[in-house]
Amino acid sequence: MSNVAETLAAAFGRSYDPSQTSYKTMTALSQNNFSLIAKIVNWLKERHLSGDSEPLTLDEILEETENTEISVRTKNWLENEVLENNPRVRVLKPEGDVKGPNKYQFKPLIDVKDRKTLRKYLMDKYQAGEGAVWMDDVVESMPNANRAIKWLMDNDFIVVITRQLDKKKIIFYNEGKQEEKIDDEFVKLWRSISVDGVADDKIEEYLEKHGIKSIQDLESKKMEPTQKRRKIMRKPNKNFKAHNDHMKGILEDYAEK
Repeated sequence: MSNVAETLAAAFGRSYDPSQTSYKTMTALSQNNFSLIAKIVNWLKERHLSGDSEPLTLDEILEETENTEISVRTKNWLENEVLENNPRVRVLKPEGDVKGPNKYQFKPLIDVKDRKTLRKYLMDKYQAGEGAVWMDDVVESMPNANRAIKWLMDNDFIVVITRQLDKKKIIFYNEGKQEEKIDDEFVKLWRSISVDGVADDKIEEYLEKHGIKSIQDLESKKMEPTQKRRKIMRKPNKNFKAHNDHMKGILEDYAEK
């Protein structure tokens, strides 16, 4: 408890005296601490979702969030500990020998910015066998997410399912939707070829001159008619030996009596 209290007190520029610090006071410090962090992160998030992702310095963020009155210690604590380790904040440090303050921007759960990158992300996730994503994660990660999701649904690129357990929505990539684009140069070349009265070997030679290989060995093989199997007639066994011949004159047929 003393370590937590000392850290919070130092963060907000106050001296720490265990004999004079009550639980109520430290609770208030903790609430102020989380309130400040939450305000900064939520402001970065709202800014990101509005389409403005330009990184800002801590001074600029504090000015925009109206928190310029915090102490130097609190500011250093935010810069060196809180924002540095926050999973929802991306820290951009000066490159090379350039001197200057760190800059910050919101770090979304999913790194997508429009419907094109969202579709690619879902397709890559599907091909990797990782399944669906939460719609809430998408909505929190990109501007105009609902509009992008609707367009992808209307064009059959994704499937959205509502879970019965908690009514949360999940997004699956639609494997049935395929979109293959053929190069325009290939289409032009294909349309410019006249094949009337030209033998197959000449067509193949022409294509190979233009760097296009023809598909080989795909001629359909004729199915040979299957021969009917002749029914084998069994011949009576001449060597068959009947038994009980000595009873031939004694046995009678009583069916007619």
